[in-house]
Amino acid sequence: MGNASSIEPTKTIFLDIDGKKEKIMFSRHCGSRDIHDLIAHAAGVSRYAEISLKDSAGAFVSLNPTMPINTQSSPYKVTSKEPSPTTGDGEVFTQVLSQVASQFNNHFSKEGVFKVEEMKTDIATRLSALERKMELEGLKAVEIEKCKRDISDIKDQIWNAQKKFVDFNRLSNETHTDSRDTHIMNRKQTLSTYRKYTLSQETIEYLKQPTFDIWHWEPNEMLSLLEHMFHELGLVAEFNINPITLKRFFLCVQENYRNNPFHNFRHCFCVTQMMYGMIHLCHLWEVMTREDLGILMTACVCHDLDHPGYNNTYQINARTELAIRYNDISPLENHHCAVAFKILSNPECNIFANVDKDTFKRIRAGITMLILATDMARHGEIMDNFKMKLEPEFDYKNKDSLDTLKMVLIKCCDISNEVRPMEVSEPWVDCLLEEYFNQSDREKMEGLPVAPFMDRDKVTKPTAQIGFIKFVLIPMFETVAKLFPVIDSTMVEPLRIARDRYEDMKEKNSMPPPPSQSNKKKTVTEK
Repeated sequence: MGNASSIEPTKTIFLDIDGKKEKIMFSRHCGSRDIHDLIAHAAGVSRYAEISLKDSAGAFVSLNPTMPINTQSSPYKVTSKEPSPTTGDGEVFTQVLSQVASQFNNHFSKEGVFKVEEMKTDIATRLSALERKMELEGLKAVEIEKCKRDISDIKDQIWNAQKKFVDFNRLSNETHTDSRDTHIMNRKQTLSTYRKYTLSQETIEYLKQPTFDIWHWEPNEMLSLLEHMFHELGLVAEFNINPITLKRFFLCVQENYRNNPFHNFRHCFCVTQMMYGMIHLCHLWEVMTREDLGILMTACVCHDLDHPGYNNTYQINARTELAIRYNDISPLENHHCAVAFKILSNPECNIFANVDKDTFKRIRAGITMLILATDMARHGEIMDNFKMKLEPEFDYKNKDSLDTLKMVLIKCCDISNEVRPMEVSEPWVDCLLEEYFNQSDREKMEGLPVAPFMDRDKVTKPTAQIGFIKFVLIPMFETVAKLFPVIDSTMVEPLRIARDRYEDMKEKNSMPPPPSQSNKKKTVTEK
């Protein structure tokens, strides 16, 4: 079985650029963007051009460090497309902002719902932050469609944030939220943009590792990797899944994750990949059925569907529609389940359409149980139950014991970022803090209680992570390691290293700055 270190230091890739043969070399430390820019330079196009590669069989090849190597006699065909030269990134973004503000102005003037000018100011503030993010990440003009999706999400957030300006009652607001859900579910899922990717053998093996770098992959590539996992585990055969239905299911799932800083489709992929890694690491097929593995994987894929970016505490304190609908009991997790089975209720996306009624009943109960288990409010209850099941010996034949194990496994995967190498895990901390700060800012604006660990005025990266690693992650993974000893070296040890790293960071941050040179001279003179 391969791992991250098995990727060779450098790679040579041969290209066919309009009939001209070229070659490029890059190291395994290059990112997808670096490789894109390298090919763009070889092709004589700008770094903002859209680049795609096809192998000799006509399959698209992903631009990342683990792309399959080729030979001079079988080069990848390079296709490039420049963005529209009429506008730059900033101008395009400004146009989009103007168009959105104009559309909101027209719509809400007709409805007489909002104080439009105040709403436009809020939109402008949020989109300015998005624009800064674009600049930092080097997004190109052809990716403006991704920004439009962010704007769509901002529209939903604005709707809720401006409740004080709504002239109709909360019930009307709930009706709007319901119509949004229905609209999402009725989107036509097409396969025209669903590309076929060729995965190298080293990628296939690397995908099974907890060290897998999830930042290298574009959304379409993540879809292909998810598809591969389901095929490789035998789930497609187990449930007799139509491969086209599987594609539509993943597309619809992707469409129903919002562009939150943390709870987004990449997080969904991250959690699912970690579960896939744990299945292989612990040889779970030896103690579980394929049906169990399918329930675990599908629950991971669906576990945060349509997450609004604000946690259960906010939902309950703000008395949101979700909190009211689910009586303050795990409102988000209940919503994720509801959206998952709304997707599966569409025959074109129902990957379990070919199983019998009893099997589907077990699958539905299992997925629901696992998604509800991701509510951290239940952490102590679930872990105490699991520890009891370990004594005197864990009984894999006992359904209650096996269900508890599956709940602990999805919990591990859901909060497993710090198990990964630092360069993979640390960006997730930034994403999580951004989401936390967005929530605390909104809570302050709405006069709601603010959790100290979410307050941008009180939290630092090390203080956010040290306690969580020491008192939640390490004890949980150590408990799982009692059942699967391999976990100790592959997961617990990286957690200990992460804890020590953040404690060192905290200590350095708390140290007083050294006296300036001028102060030193003054002290010497006085003596």
